[in-house]
Amino acid sequence: MNIELVTIGDELLRGWTINSNAAWLGRELSERGARVSRTTVVPDDVEEIASVVVAASERADAVITTGGLGPTHDDRTMAAIALAFEVELVEHQEAAAWIDRETKYSVADLAPGTLDLPTGAGFIPNEVGLAPGAIIENVYVLPGIPEEMEAMFGRIADTFAGLPIHEAIIEVAQPEREIAPILTEALERFDLSIGSYPGRTVRVRLLGRDEDEVETAAAWLRDRLELA
Repeated sequence: MNIELVTIGDELLRGWTINSNAAWLGRELSERGARVSRTTVVPDDVEEIASVVVAASERADAVITTGGLGPTHDDRTMAAIALAFEVELVEHQEAAAWIDRETKYSVADLAPGTLDLPTGAGFIPNEVGLAPGAIIENVYVLPGIPEEMEAMFGRIADTFAGLPIHEAIIEVAQPEREIAPILTEALERFDLSIGSYPGRTVRVRLLGRDEDEVETAAAWLRDRLELA
């Protein structure tokens, strides 16, 4: 599956909050065999969110949004999703019943609009917070609070299962400029994704569908690189 992530919030663009949700989802989806093809960060603007979601839903097999759920003035994601699919926002009766049945709250305790979802959307229960998520066509709408997002993703994770991806990591003592020709040759020899990431050492990461080929390529590289 090709997945696009849309992370929403002025605080992300201004650097007030680290975009940890995108990193967490990237890891989770990759481990399930899905491919994150793009991550976009957008402000708390209804028209901007809607525009990005429409484009992403046309390109990708699925879109996951995070952020902007709830009843406060800057929680605009549900309105944007409704705009994207040209439907109205309505209080979701299944979400309301779930609140009354599964939590210590009643619908009357909630701020107006908390349970408003786009018409026709399915709802994703929020076991950690209150504002529900939504599913409409190929778009999955999750909250921005990491604990809530992670718990709600667990309810839909099987949707994104694919062929497993195998991985090998090699710690290299040489600088990237020295190992670049060797990595280029490896790419020509093996049907893999190979990346190098500098830090205290250079980490070479191999990804592929065929476990034997990943292991063979890793052994080939270890024979030619100066290991850290």
